[in-house]
Amino acid sequence: MKGNRYFFKVFALITEFVIIQFSCRLAYFLRYGDFGPYQDYYLSFFIIFNLAWIGASLFTNSYDRANLLSLRAFVRNLFSTLFLHIFIVFLFIVSVKAQYLSRLYIFYTYSASLMTIMSYRAILILTYKYYNSVNYNLRKIALVGSRACMEDLTTFFDQNHTSVHTFLEDLDTQKSYTQQQDEIRMAIDELKSFCLEEKVDEVYVSLRIMSEDMLEELTDFADDHFIYFRMVTDFQVLQKKKLNVDFYEHIPIISLRKEPLRSLINQVMKRGFDIAFSLLILMFVLPILFPLIAIAIALESKGPVIFRQLRSGKNNREFWCYKFRTMVQNPEADYRQASKNDDRITRIGAFLRKTSLDELPQFVNVLKGNMSVVGPRPHMIQHTQEYSNMIDKYLNRHFITPGITGHAQVNGLRGETADPNLMKKRVEYDAWYIENWSLMLDIKIVFLTIWNLLRGQEQAY
Repeated sequence: MKGNRYFFKVFALITEFVIIQFSCRLAYFLRYGDFGPYQDYYLSFFIIFNLAWIGASLFTNSYDRANLLSLRAFVRNLFSTLFLHIFIVFLFIVSVKAQYLSRLYIFYTYSASLMTIMSYRAILILTYKYYNSVNYNLRKIALVGSRACMEDLTTFFDQNHTSVHTFLEDLDTQKSYTQQQDEIRMAIDELKSFCLEEKVDEVYVSLRIMSEDMLEELTDFADDHFIYFRMVTDFQVLQKKKLNVDFYEHIPIISLRKEPLRSLINQVMKRGFDIAFSLLILMFVLPILFPLIAIAIALESKGPVIFRQLRSGKNNREFWCYKFRTMVQNPEADYRQASKNDDRITRIGAFLRKTSLDELPQFVNVLKGNMSVVGPRPHMIQHTQEYSNMIDKYLNRHFITPGITGHAQVNGLRGETADPNLMKKRVEYDAWYIENWSLMLDIKIVFLTIWNLLRGQEQAY
């Protein structure tokens, strides 16, 4: 299934690249009446236009199958991709002073690209749904297990109008173990006969009821008769869990969530991005802003320019987190969150918080390795202790290094979290980030952070 998802994504990407090529050619013909080679000054625009569309589509996850095959997600992502693409093309035109480009040609290019891509994706959605319905309708499936274990799977196949036959819906719990095994044996014999008579395509068996000998017997039977054999775990025990299967040599290991940052390659990629990005900020941004911010802080109130505080880090290890001081010195700093109209916040502090410039010293934390550019925000020690007793699986967010910005923050969950429900929501966003990390996701969150800063956020105080 994972390989199919990657194939689908690559197929969609390549197809749209070809469509963009065709659209640019068509626009050139409509404007100049020529399908021949581009004029030299149009060639660079053509290259940028193509690469920008692919880059913007990858950035907005347009090629994920869920986004490609959902009409609502398609429309939402199309407008996001279009906005980002126009921004990149505009930057190119301004930076190279490409006023020579025909406005009519640009209009034709966008019109042709949008029309062809919308048509292509509509056909893709309809074809995929038709294929799925035909594919499911042609299959005959047999389920072996209890009603409780197979309930969700039965519902899934019923919704897809698949022919399903269930064997051994429930075991009689009043009977002895030997009697129960006899029931299972009768169900297996009945299943075999049914599979041969009805030419069943797939068999799903509950591991909960099956002994090793019976499992091996059914596996051999399925192989001998070219029947796809599937094993089902207890849906009640692992309901709504996303399972991930790894192999230690020949041993299958099941984990209850994806952990992309357990991979050494991913760790190196994330750390490399952290170091490179932090060095850029510390070399080119902080030297300019630090003296100005330091003077403003010192002139307004007494105390150190840099405020440091113990925060909860990876594996819940404590570390000193650095910030520009935004408050007057006060004894409540280590346990009371900043709130709206907080009288402890100075005037320069309010500006620094609004613009997130108070977080700049944390890039030193990133270089030291106790923070990342992107990750769950580190909380004060006392709040970690309080929320870990209040919110289920709160400490799971400490499986990875905390960040200066994060998935929760760019989705509006930043600042004060006096309401436990807001903190619970933040934890859910952090958990999603941990399970779905990618380098492109980190880059996306950084850009969204910058965009939110320019736009302004209510919770920034």
